[in-house]
Amino acid sequence: MTTTFRPPPALHPGERVAVIAPASGFDRDAFETGLARIRGRYRAEHGSGVFERRRYLAGSDARRLDELSAALTDPGIRAVFCARGGYGVTRLLTRLGARTPPSPPKPLVGFSDITALHLWLQAYGHISIHGPVLTQLGRLTEATAERLFALLESPLPAAALSGTATYVGGSAQGPLIGGNLSVLTRMLGTPFMPPLDGAILLLEDQGERPYRLDRMWTHLALAGVFARVRGIALGSFISCEEPGASYTSADVLRELAQETHLPCAAGFPIGHGDVNEPVPLGARVRLDADDARLTFLEAAVAPGA
Repeated sequence: MTTTFRPPPALHPGERVAVIAPASGFDRDAFETGLARIRGRYRAEHGSGVFERRRYLAGSDARRLDELSAALTDPGIRAVFCARGGYGVTRLLTRLGARTPPSPPKPLVGFSDITALHLWLQAYGHISIHGPVLTQLGRLTEATAERLFALLESPLPAAALSGTATYVGGSAQGPLIGGNLSVLTRMLGTPFMPPLDGAILLLEDQGERPYRLDRMWTHLALAGVFARVRGIALGSFISCEEPGASYTSADVLRELAQETHLPCAAGFPIGHGDVNEPVPLGARVRLDADDARLTFLEAAVAPGA
């Protein structure tokens, strides 16, 4: 049976939102540009600790966990935006996993390494937003920012998205689950993975050469993922080419997708590319692979007070 996921209440302009750095440190100028965009809509708040650095992390595990926990549990904070992905969220999961996410849920926005937080929330039946982090948001188009605000505020389903290629024809419906391929494979076999039965699997990545994509995809196959999901939507795969090779990452992904016999379309504007359209994870979608179209059947949020 397909799991039903619970949407958070809709956000309203002018409400308080938290900005956190649960993974890697970040470029300050890119962060400030993205923050200005958020502050044009909401009362965005962050602590001074968000700028801390510890090697490749945005401060210690304790700092990042405390910041995340405070944002999730403060009843006055209506949504949580992540500054950057990178690496570090999985280091928090053991301690975070012992805590139940707050109820009612609140939207969490991010992608890349933030996939681990999305999966944790979906394991508890919550909808969250796979969308731009602040260091990316400032360089994206106004249309993408408006789509993000609409997802957070409107109890209507998001506008459909179009891909660029059909890898396996057919159609399927189910909740959209997934995100970054690398992070998702690291979550397999842990207690923080949500049920994938009946899902449409979303995958994207950056900087992974074709043989690595093959290795991670094969890991999903060996773990039985493709026997449980109903379809596959592939976002952008940026800087994933083998120098001098006679084949492309798209050639490899197409062949791997065909082996699953599941409806699969590629080239959706989701991920690390120049476009990263926000989408609600956990919401039901319809994948029409023949038309490379992803239609959203449920809203990301429920009508708020």
